[in-house]
Amino acid sequence: MLSHYCAVLCPLYVYQQKHPLNLIILGLFTLCLSLTVGVSCANTDGRIVLEALILTSAVVASLTGYTFWASKKGKDFSYLGPILFTSLFTLFLAGFIQMFFFPLGSTSVAIYGGISAVIFSGYIVYDTNNLIKRFTYDEHIWASVTLYLDILNLFLAILRVMRQGDN
Repeated sequence: MLSHYCAVLCPLYVYQQKHPLNLIILGLFTLCLSLTVGVSCANTDGRIVLEALILTSAVVASLTGYTFWASKKGKDFSYLGPILFTSLFTLFLAGFIQMFFFPLGSTSVAIYGGISAVIFSGYIVYDTNNLIKRFTYDEHIWASVTLYLDILNLFLAILRVMRQGDN
């Protein structure tokens, strides 16, 4: 499934400023991700999905509001880039190791999900800051993709924690 995302993300990056084509590719990217998330949500109790959706919405609204407020006060969150990249790489490596070598128990999966939620919350602040200060008007497609992925990964991390808490 990762190849499907790359097959859509690469052309989206290349054609991000070609007006009708960029919106079509963005729609295909959204469709590919929605199928994956839909399958994940279909295999989860509806109450848990709703709780994860409400929590994700509250976190995203509060972090976005804070970032806009702090940006008006002159705060810059660009220093988070290297920290978040290293954290994400470590998270990816830990997930890879547990997938093939050392399977995690339910408590460890919940902790992994909680750490993931914190990292993607940081990415929401970082990418919202980039949206405000770095991206130009013509780069709105790529800015929306970065924030979309942050929000989606935060939702999946919260869903993982909630699913483990229900077991």
